[in-house]
Amino acid sequence: MLETSARLLRLLSLFQARRDWTSTELAARLGVTTRTVRNDVGRLRALGYLVDARPGVAGGYRLGSNGALPPLLLDDDEAVAVAIGLRTAASGSIAGIEETSMRALAKLQQVLPARLRHRVSAFQSYALPMPSRGSQVDPDVLTVIASACRDHERLRFDYRAHSGAAGRRSVEPYRLVHDRRRWYLVAWDLDRDDWRTFRADRIEPRTPTGPRFTPRELPPDHEITARVARGAGEATWRYRARVIVHAPASHVRDRLPIPVDVRPLGEDRCVFEPGSDHPEMLALHLGMLEADFTVEDSPELVAALRTLTTRYQRAIDAADQPPGTP
Repeated sequence: MLETSARLLRLLSLFQARRDWTSTELAARLGVTTRTVRNDVGRLRALGYLVDARPGVAGGYRLGSNGALPPLLLDDDEAVAVAIGLRTAASGSIAGIEETSMRALAKLQQVLPARLRHRVSAFQSYALPMPSRGSQVDPDVLTVIASACRDHERLRFDYRAHSGAAGRRSVEPYRLVHDRRRWYLVAWDLDRDDWRTFRADRIEPRTPTGPRFTPRELPPDHEITARVARGAGEATWRYRARVIVHAPASHVRDRLPIPVDVRPLGEDRCVFEPGSDHPEMLALHLGMLEADFTVEDSPELVAALRTLTTRYQRAIDAADQPPGTP
């Protein structure tokens, strides 16, 4: 039988592993009686842990919130993952947690076994995280958004768009997506009656949050992240074009460097609307599609294609000349 202190730690570990437990289940796991479980729960409460009890035959216990922070019992891989995550967070895209992350990492390293300290030190010595170049977001803002997503509560906030225009939005929040530089909120915009993506660093939440809502059916997670990646890339493009490619849509998707909405126009034709800050770069990507294409509504791209064509033709003419020709 475990000693009382060890048993209490084991009981906390069980509460962290699963939300709800019956007295019988806990007693079987700990090798004690249900009466001992009841006494141990009382000891945890005396130490400041909030343990909720449910009466009845199907009743049991769960570790509540708003109590003292319980110790986290981690296996080796989990401990290394937490240490590396804290190290990365020190130079991440969330404002104000750099110093806190380093303090938490220092505490964790003090209690890591030597074998784990070696693994973490190797990462710290040879992996140099790049400082975030994107706008940082207040961690309190992320907490409000994540809580509204979890609790299915409407979110009201002031928002500053890419153009600089300010406005107030009312949404049903669903997902937070991180693209290594910025955080984005995927939500159903109640005023526009459609899905929208918002940069979290431009959101100023209004509290309290709104009433609860019935969640809508969401697309798969990979489609959500692809939509955010596509929207984040398109939001700052200076030049846009409509391009008809004389090839199947699957052929075009396989050769594009980023996710783009490619719509089929038949078995051997499709259309998409790429963009770029530099028309020459867009012209180069189109040339690597290995298919004929037609450009619509983009004189800048046509001019870039003409310039590249002239340059390539000069290179071909020079290569065709006999050796020694000036």
